[in-house]
This record gives sequence, C-alpha cells and structure tokens, in this order.
Amino acid sequence: MEYKVPSGVSIGHVHLKVSDLDKALAFYQGILGFEITQRYGAQAVFISAGGYHHHIGLNTWYSKNAPPAPQRACGLFHTAILYPTRRDLAIVLQRLLDAGYPLTGTADHGVSEAIYLDDPDGNGVELYYDRPREQWPLDTEGNLQMMTEPLNVNELLSLI
Repeated sequence: MEYKVPSGVSIGHVHLKVSDLDKALAFYQGILGFEITQRYGAQAVFISAGGYHHHIGLNTWYSKNAPPAPQRACGLFHTAILYPTRRDLAIVLQRLLDAGYPLTGTADHGVSEAIYLDDPDGNGVELYYDRPREQWPLDTEGNLQMMTEPLNVNELLSLI
C-alpha cells in the first residue's frame, strides 16, 4: 500500500540563510510585522506570528555578507506566508507600498490571491490568502483548476 502524508501535516517553519541579520529583520519584522521570539547573538534570530516558537529562522552561520544565491540554481523558490483574511493581506500589501518595497508580481490563482516579492537577500516570498474551499474553481468532473490571472489590487486595497 502506498503511504500518504496525513492530512493534518503542515509545514512548521522555514529557516533562511541571510547575509545581514539586521537587514533581514528590517524586512521581516519592520515591514511584514513578525515578532522576535528568540535571538542568538548577532548570528541568528527566530521570528513568529501570534507567539508560536518560530515560523521563520534567520541566520548568518554560512552566509554572513554573502551575495544572493544565483537565480538559476537549485534551492528554495519562495517561502509562502498564509494570511488568515483578505483584509490582512490588503494591510500587508499597503505596508509594502508605503515602504516603497518592490514587488515582483501579483496573481489571482482561483484558490488564492498572492503578492510576490524578494526579501533583501533575494529569497522569494509569497504573501497570500486562501479563498474558502467551497469557492475553489473546479472543472465539470470536480478536479481543481488553479490559474494565474491578474490580481485586482485596487479591490483588495479597498478592504482597508
């Protein structure tokens, strides 16, 4: 019998190599709003949303002052951060716009609405909101039909 991962499994955290801890914190804490849960001197920090022990670990153990990883190399494509409501996604989008932080794209995937950007070290970041499952697009046979369509940014921002 083929093993399948239990449906209750989730991704607990991501740990990123960064070149400069303060620069990374200016983004993840200063703009996105994550809270520091534990700091390990000048080399590492754990950050979270809502008091969890950590959703993101940032460290300079092997990467202090290093250049970004090449775009055309194996590795992490992006970290996806799921927001609980559309309004929460709108608020973080407005914070990015207010900070003049560059976006790499936006999309409506049918199942979700997404904002794409890179952190200060070039690590891809997706900020997104999942629509309720009953709103996910299905074909006539009930198969999921994700897509990539333009995101109505103005409609999203009207929520705040």
